[in-house]
Amino acid sequence: MEPAVTEPTEPVTIAVIGGSGLYRLFDAGTSTSIEVDTPYGRPSAPITIGERAGRRVAFLPRHGGGHTEAPHLINYRANIWALASLGVTAIVSSSAVGGVSPEYPPGLLVVTDQFIDRTSGRADTYFDRGSVAHLAAADPFDPVLRRTAIDALGSLEENFVPAGTVVVIQGPRFSTRAESLWFWAAGAHIVNMTQYPEVVLASELNIGTVNLSFVTDADAGLSPEEGTDADAVSATLVFARLADAQPRILAAIDAILSSIPGDYAPRRLVDPEQVAAVLARPAAPGHGLPL
Repeated sequence: MEPAVTEPTEPVTIAVIGGSGLYRLFDAGTSTSIEVDTPYGRPSAPITIGERAGRRVAFLPRHGGGHTEAPHLINYRANIWALASLGVTAIVSSSAVGGVSPEYPPGLLVVTDQFIDRTSGRADTYFDRGSVAHLAAADPFDPVLRRTAIDALGSLEENFVPAGTVVVIQGPRFSTRAESLWFWAAGAHIVNMTQYPEVVLASELNIGTVNLSFVTDADAGLSPEEGTDADAVSATLVFARLADAQPRILAAIDAILSSIPGDYAPRRLVDPEQVAAVLARPAAPGHGLPL
């Protein structure tokens, strides 16, 4: 990793948040590493800024540089605040997911459009001190960025679907078979541990997000009999399939990045003055505000 500095040279409007298996976006010697203090402490890792797919991009590995941050302990507020402080208005995120529907098999890419939150105890709003913002969340992912991603993946002739509902579980454990079948019955297609509250926090700061999920496994397995599904989830299986799929995931991210309109503007879901007040909060090195 490049030596860290404290301030970027100029604003950067596009960010990539890397999920499991994606801890680096730029070749060695081609990026600048930025340490950002926030009111909520430090982000998961220093933010690197460089060029990717012809765009100037900020990159943040969600789980830290070596998968050291467990899903339920990620400092989501610090991550999103840090990106917003650099000028980011569009986030492309990647995620590893399990498929809880047989129509979403391993190997599929998903442009997620809805989520079901099954997490608990996570700090999931910036409006907890002296102000209230009721976020409209009917369509949590940005429509313009989603259309951009769908068109970009279509141009690659990728094996993908243009929509999918993700159920976000607390982690770090995987689902039981009963839970997996319950999620499917509830209308979910895929399961993940990190998309909430990341997406809503970005929306609270008027940052648009689009998510690219890669189905690594069949979650607890779609078969009702224990041990009969070779695609039932395990950490070993997940990381092996992510490693194999890395070229596909990076090619898809590149296609999306290069296609984001130059005049892209995110939805204003929260009063800009309220957003400005959140971003004006003083940074606190170390742990920052209580999570």
